[in-house]
Amino acid sequence: MTNETLTAVTIIKASPEAIFAVLADPARHAAIDGTGWVQEPVDTKPIAASGQRFRMRMYHSNHPNGHYEMTNRVTVFDSPNAISWEPGYDPGDGTVRFGGWIWRYDLTALSAADTDVTLTYDWSGVPAETRRGGTFPPFAPDHLANSLTHLAELATS
Repeated sequence: MTNETLTAVTIIKASPEAIFAVLADPARHAAIDGTGWVQEPVDTKPIAASGQRFRMRMYHSNHPNGHYEMTNRVTVFDSPNAISWEPGYDPGDGTVRFGGWIWRYDLTALSAADTDVTLTYDWSGVPAETRRGGTFPPFAPDHLANSLTHLAELATS
């Protein structure tokens, strides 16, 4: 596949600060996610810096164990403009391996009460051997738009 990113864009009637606060809170990620895979945070400390790691409990019916954990490494933390993380996993040896896919949110204030939000899923860093074992993206493209709808509900409530 030549296109290695999916992007969705929306305008949320909230400030970038309010939206960023939701994104920086791992306890709210399950409510943002539209797939039902993200369950709950293992680490509940708010995201505060690039390089920080936070773990999430996950569930996917096609995963060998059903329930599993992902360790996310924050790759961008530019409050309130951008935040991104790279999911990683423990292959069973106690280490974390990062698969090469990244979730990124970019926030641009349009006015005091309107923010343009872009959500990007980028799998350009996924190695060829991993691509052979799965499909990218592993969800329907409308997942990103659904996630932005959920984010808007959280940021404006």
